[in-house]
Amino acid sequence: MSSTTITVRLEEEIRDRLGQIAESTQRSKSFLASVAICEFVERNEWQIAETRAALKEADAGDFASTLAVQRLRKKWKVDAD
Repeated sequence: MSSTTITVRLEEEIRDRLGQIAESTQRSKSFLASVAICEFVERNEWQIAETRAALKEADAGDFASTLAVQRLRKKWKVDAD
């Protein structure tokens, strides 16, 4: 897998905090930024895909029945008395 270089503007405080983490973990700031960006991309790709799937189901009228919702509500109801 090849890599490329990008420039990212950070607030000074974040840059300093990243530097402290890099020093503590003996990793470079670039490495930590790359890991953070990868995690961000994966999480957002997943969220977008799940949202699109949910919208597709909703457009198709694929909803839980009233009975299913009532059963779930009863299952998770907490007696706060």
